[in-house]
Amino acid sequence: MIPGAAHVAIHGDGIAANCCAHLLSRAGLSVGRTHRNRTPVPAILLSDAALALLRSVFDRADLFIDRPRITRRIVAWGTADPVSLPHGAVVLSEGELDAALAGPAAPAAPAAMTIHTAPPFPEPAMRTFGRRGTVVAQVRLRHADDQSACWIEATETGWLFLIPSGSAAGWLLAVGAAPEALLDQSRHVAPRLELEGPPSAAFETSPRMLAAMAGPDWLACGSAAIAFDPICGDGTAQAVREAILASAVIRAMREGDDPAALRVHFESLMVGAMRRHLRLCAQFYASGGDGSWWRAQLADLAEGFDWCTARLAKMPEPRFELHGFRLVERVAA
Repeated sequence: MIPGAAHVAIHGDGIAANCCAHLLSRAGLSVGRTHRNRTPVPAILLSDAALALLRSVFDRADLFIDRPRITRRIVAWGTADPVSLPHGAVVLSEGELDAALAGPAAPAAPAAMTIHTAPPFPEPAMRTFGRRGTVVAQVRLRHADDQSACWIEATETGWLFLIPSGSAAGWLLAVGAAPEALLDQSRHVAPRLELEGPPSAAFETSPRMLAAMAGPDWLACGSAAIAFDPICGDGTAQAVREAILASAVIRAMREGDDPAALRVHFESLMVGAMRRHLRLCAQFYASGGDGSWWRAQLADLAEGFDWCTARLAKMPEPRFELHGFRLVERVAA
């Protein structure tokens, strides 16, 4: 059990850290922050679902209401012609997101529980499901109607994600190879942009998660602890959901629920979320192309799905369920 006035330390930054700090403070716990220097992601596509979650957590109905909106998602996948779908989202940088959500800083102090959203983690072993290096480049959009649409296109050796960022500017994510190489293979995205110089960032976008997400006095959450492939567009919403769950677990511990059972509940839901994500990813990578790169991604996803399934088979059924921002024990049938 965690004492009512217990101090909770949060090590790291980002959306999960900010959500945890806000929810725990609102629940009456003392929260301290230890910030970690890192390179922010230049562009985040914040879906309406993720935006609704954030507005609920921070009780701010007007959050990012003034941002330019994305209204269409155009997908050119496999050999099919492009398909235009309605899509509600806003685009902003991670720095803008942090600035809008970060509360007042409080010094770190001895803590009853610690939430880690950045390395070093107490248990650093990371399970990675594939290798999908991604390069980000700034671009200039050639067509005015692309300023409210994002494009996704599969090519022979990877895929492209074009995100407008205001006026005629945008960001291009090249997954699997350098932007120039994938643009040479592109039928639809390449004619719509001009590269604005060399790539500005490179990072790994394959799904991955810590082999251990919880310990006796700590939890891990956020994109550094469990990361989703951007192909599904659910990474930001997932980070918010993790923060809601982590905060609810700590609150339930304070209220006297079994800490060991709560840690197992947290970890099993994290593994379950990854398993669902890998299944969804497999549908995309099975239909994106039939070359060696696509087959390798699919094989890695299948291996990860089996790993998650084996872990879940050893875990008990969840004993708790979320009611708003609180965990309550399920009533036996």
